[in-house]
Amino acid sequence: VQLQASGGGLVQAGGSLRLSCAASGRTFRRYSLGWFRQTPGKERELVAAISWSGGSTYYEDSVKGRFTISRDNAEDTVYLQMNSLKPEDTAVYYCAQPSTSAVVVRTGQYAYWGQGTQVTVSS
Repeated sequence: VQLQASGGGLVQAGGSLRLSCAASGRTFRRYSLGWFRQTPGKERELVAAISWSGGSTYYEDSVKGRFTISRDNAEDTVYLQMNSLKPEDTAVYYCAQPSTSAVVVRTGQYAYWGQGTQVTVSS
C-alpha cells in the first residue's frame, strides 16, 4: 500500500490546518488508519486513529477537542483537521495503516507508513 500525506505547513498559534492521507495499492477501506507525529529526539507518538468504518476513533489527550480525524472511503483518503494549533504541535506528521479494521494504538501494529508532512506552529 502507498500512503501519501499532505497538507502540512507553517501556521500561527491558534490557526488551523487540514492534513490528508491518500492511499493506493490495496483495499484501503478495510483497514483502520492512524496519524502520528514526531519531533527530533522523541519517539513517534499516535495522535489520532480511526476504524475502517469511521465509527470508532482515538485521540491522544493533548489533542482532544482540537483535532478531528475523519475518512472518505470513496476517495481512499483520511483527514486530520487540526484547530487551535499550539507551538507544541510542531512536528512531522505521518499517516500509517495497520493490518486490522479496528483502532489500534501501539506503533508496532502499524505496517504501512507515509512519508511525513511538516507542521510548524509559530508563537
